[in-house]
Amino acid sequence: MLSPLKGPAPSLSKGITTFGQRAHAALNDLPLQANLKRGMTGFADARARAMAETGDPLGLRRQSKAIRDAAIADLPTHLARLAEMVERNGGRVHWAGDAAEARQIILDIARRHGVKLIVKSKSMATEEIALNHALEAAGIEPVETDLGEYIAQKAHEPPSHILAPIVHKNKEVENEGNARLVTSAPRVHVAVMGADKVIPTLDDLPVLLKSLTRSATGQAISVYVSLISGPRREGDPDGPDEFHLVIMDNGRSSLYGTEFQEMLNCIRCGACLNVCPVYKSVGGHAYGSVYSGPMGAVLMPGLGGLRAFGDLSHASSLCGACMDACPVMIDLPRMLLAWRRQVPHSALETLAFRLARLGMTNPLLYRLGVIFGRLGLRLWVRDGRIRGGPPPIDRWTHGRDFPPIAAKTFQERWREGRAP
Repeated sequence: MLSPLKGPAPSLSKGITTFGQRAHAALNDLPLQANLKRGMTGFADARARAMAETGDPLGLRRQSKAIRDAAIADLPTHLARLAEMVERNGGRVHWAGDAAEARQIILDIARRHGVKLIVKSKSMATEEIALNHALEAAGIEPVETDLGEYIAQKAHEPPSHILAPIVHKNKEVENEGNARLVTSAPRVHVAVMGADKVIPTLDDLPVLLKSLTRSATGQAISVYVSLISGPRREGDPDGPDEFHLVIMDNGRSSLYGTEFQEMLNCIRCGACLNVCPVYKSVGGHAYGSVYSGPMGAVLMPGLGGLRAFGDLSHASSLCGACMDACPVMIDLPRMLLAWRRQVPHSALETLAFRLARLGMTNPLLYRLGVIFGRLGLRLWVRDGRIRGGPPPIDRWTHGRDFPPIAAKTFQERWREGRAP
């Protein structure tokens, strides 16, 4: 366990709808579909070009993976060292076991200083704990300085992408130097980080930045990279009087030491979202959490529980594009399958899987299934595609066409002496 962090992670989903229902609505939202098609164009290509320019993209990914593996393997030691160094530089460290505790720590700091206005830099960690809602409920006005986050805030929406929070909207936005503004102008600076976001040495930073920016936006380096060591020192022209670092667990320790520990390596670049056919079809809000796409589908069952987010493990084609794009080589398909094994199935689903296994392992039943399937689905074939069909096929064909069973199977073609 990541002592002294403890406490269960609260569910980040209201539990009103399932992923399937949200995805159904997204597929039928024509403006959203147009926005996703336009907004997601170019991300993957830009990443591929930027990684190729390094000369050894695979070597860079292996080096980045090794850094994250080393950081997570001895995470408690690195966290303790981080806390010691922050305190030595004049800052104060707070440990939050869950989202509620993290929010309360920040509210207490704000009340102690009589704060009525908070300016924020773009932060997925604060989105994770729904900080803005807590601040507003306490009579404190939060203002997002990132244009995309500000638009999402005014629309009362969560971000739909890790890097491009309003990719579902109609206009482009970009990042500016808002992090430097909000960390130097206010008299009190509060930073929030997940307990997994630590690296062993400063020498590791350039390597991860090289991977992060190229994987995220296809840039060699982002416009602004800020290194913050603590509050303003004597003689400094600007900077806060106080610096507080809130290190939160919020369910991360439930992954530590398990088959899902590798997910803690994630550096939040968004590359897996940009290549995922499911994400590109339904967008981020369909996932019902602040983290979406393949990384969200693996992370959220650990942070928020299987009951709330177990269905996200099925929000994947298991094509493997996410792992190919990941700059730290996280085996997302493996962990998606591992979560699927833990999700409870209904009696009907269990029966269907058993029948499918029986049909796939018995040659006679397999051949009979092909024959009857070919005949039975013939009624729904239009222009070489199945566009309707009986249950449960209709759940698939509602959002996309289904390929008909081939006129001849591979074995039939083989026996006839034809090339497959």
